[in-house]
Amino acid sequence: MSIEALILAKLHGKPEQRTGKTGRPFVTAKARAAVADGDAVYLNVVAFSETAGAALLALDAGDAVALAGTLRAGAWIDRDGNARSSLDLVAAQVLTVYGLAKKRRASTPQVSMARTAARLTAGRTTPGCGVKRERRPRTNRAGPDAPLRHARPAWRRCRFLQAVR
Repeated sequence: MSIEALILAKLHGKPEQRTGKTGRPFVTAKARAAVADGDAVYLNVVAFSETAGAALLALDAGDAVALAGTLRAGAWIDRDGNARSSLDLVAAQVLTVYGLAKKRRASTPQVSMARTAARLTAGRTTPGCGVKRERRPRTNRAGPDAPLRHARPAWRRCRFLQAVR
């Protein structure tokens, strides 16, 4: 009997890459998952897919990992004759904290404040819209000798540029 499971655990030892009888590579690892009463359950993890295997091989002992796959419960007898239980997980997907941070970084745009400030001072865009704004020539309605209406520099008119300076 097997169950589809998602298990949060820490690796117990470094994962190892092995080769099967047919020459196909796979990765094995041991994981330790905490249970409600404070004890721990040890899992034997096997990853046959290349992506899951590569994710496991990138980790070290003690790293946190989320494993999704087929879980199978079994039993065995130790040297002293005691019956022991075992859990074997064939990992289809492996998610790590490092992989999650990488995915988040890739999905959010990284625009530096300096680059945005440079665009604003050049007068190409307005903050937050990303659309080019039209430049109107400045005209003085009061007469040719009167001061211009916007005598302040651009960085004084824009709150964003004031924060950057």
